[in-house]
Amino acid sequence: MELLGYALAVLVGISLGLIGSGGSILTVPILVYVMAVEPVLATAYSLFVVGATALVGGIRNATEGKVDFRTAVVFGIPSIAAVYLTRAYLIPLIPDTLFSVGDFQLTKSVALMMLFAVVMMMASVSMIRPSKQGEDNESSATIRYNYPMILLEGSLVGILTGLVGAGGGFLIIPALVLLARMPMKLAVGTSLFIIAAKSLLGFLGDLQNSEAIDWLLLSLFTAFSVVGIFIGSFLSKKIDGGKLKTAFGWFVLVMGVYILFKELFV
Repeated sequence: MELLGYALAVLVGISLGLIGSGGSILTVPILVYVMAVEPVLATAYSLFVVGATALVGGIRNATEGKVDFRTAVVFGIPSIAAVYLTRAYLIPLIPDTLFSVGDFQLTKSVALMMLFAVVMMMASVSMIRPSKQGEDNESSATIRYNYPMILLEGSLVGILTGLVGAGGGFLIIPALVLLARMPMKLAVGTSLFIIAAKSLLGFLGDLQNSEAIDWLLLSLFTAFSVVGIFIGSFLSKKIDGGKLKTAFGWFVLVMGVYILFKELFV
């Protein structure tokens, strides 16, 4: 099963390389159901894996001029602060058992996996929905900032990232396109830097809480994921990104429904 997990880790990188999101949506289920990592710890591992992989992808996009660093800073600061505070202080405050009714107990681990399933289904909608006309326009446009909305969105994405270990690319990319009027491909490259910064700094919050990290597993999984992002970047030049994004969206929707069903009824 470990070998299967490492092979699937390549898919995490391919997803980030192709569509700029979806990496964490795959990482947590792979770690929990294939690598047998405890769910709360899996969300911490996901932050490191996705953060390191996104950083490699972001650097690659920067060399091609597909990153707007000013936007990365404007959006990234509230997001980074929110994810760090969530991992360092909010997660430890959540009790191991949230509540019980008769024989049913809602534990912290089950609640996080259920929340993750809901996030997956939300992500699938944004992937399946056709892009609005002009969203994929690569021509240079004047980037304008709706600062209050960017600060609010960045903070909310940071809290969500901290809770479920999701990079949040499916939320960041639409926000950059809609709130900063950014062309899609520039938004994808910029989002990778934002994902990398907030995910890696969020992971530091877990280190502060002295989590028992399996560094060998984490390093190998991350290495395979980094290989995947190079494959994904190469394939992005060969495959219609719109069709791939839609197909991946349906896959994510099915996975989200499966996880929700499994945690509730199995």
